[in-house]
Amino acid sequence: MRMALSFHMLHIFYTVAEKGTFSAAAQSLHMTQPGVTMQIQALEDHFGTKMFRRMPKAVELTDAGLALLPYARQMVELMAQTEREMSRFTRELGGRLELGTSLTIGEYILPRLIGPFNREFPHITVSMKVMNTAQIMEGVLAHSLTFGLVEAGIEHPDLVVEPLLHDELKLVLPAGHELLHQERITVDDLSRYPFIMRERGSGTRRIVEEALQRGGHSPSELRIAMDLGSTGAIKSAVEAGLGLSILSGSTVKHEVALGVLELREIEGIRFERSFSSVYHRTALLPLPAVTFMTFIRDKELSQWLT
Repeated sequence: MRMALSFHMLHIFYTVAEKGTFSAAAQSLHMTQPGVTMQIQALEDHFGTKMFRRMPKAVELTDAGLALLPYARQMVELMAQTEREMSRFTRELGGRLELGTSLTIGEYILPRLIGPFNREFPHITVSMKVMNTAQIMEGVLAHSLTFGLVEAGIEHPDLVVEPLLHDELKLVLPAGHELLHQERITVDDLSRYPFIMRERGSGTRRIVEEALQRGGHSPSELRIAMDLGSTGAIKSAVEAGLGLSILSGSTVKHEVALGVLELREIEGIRFERSFSSVYHRTALLPLPAVTFMTFIRDKELSQWLT
């Protein structure tokens, strides 16, 4: 008696086809290699034909495998869409949401969203690791992280990146700075003052450098006095008069309200970005993660972020 066709089989088949080897698929799926092999054999028994040709260092799809692949991909994508859609109705959903977040999101954005999220989904516990964008990307690729929120656009063939929130960065100056008396502030104006940047590998720094280049400027035009590893450290340094910086307005709302920092735009340059979710292309996200992404995507969040 042949085994009934299941989504689990198709998901494993799709992952093997994407990864190219049984061992890489097993690692991606958190399964043993014999377990993956058994499921592929069951799939081949079900259809009565081979899906892969075993090569010395990889596997290659047969004609039957090539025919099945687009349907398996559709099934995986449809399951992910189903999870997203049904998460709107699972108010009693429980579990643990574990994710990695880049520093700005983890320190300033996510804490403002967890409260409203927990009021709507009180049985989901949120646990986050704060790291920079490059570290999150490495963790997801290595399967040590299932899901992450990042603040810079990243591209990798094995990753799915979905924009969730829009954000804009602006020039941050200490109260009383002489540039505040100018009606317009240009990049040439900034080059006269020390500048404070986030560390290399951070999403914020990448956004700043790419926006400057789009505006016809080199990041080297800025007199970078120091690189600091957190937004909080940068805010303190700017407040102390050690330099200027470019940060998300949502991260300095408290200091602006107190009158110790000021925000301005730089003429001809917009520092815009999206906060995005990132996860492995072959992964099926746990329902708490899908629910959280749906919450962020569908809600009007400005009341908590501005």
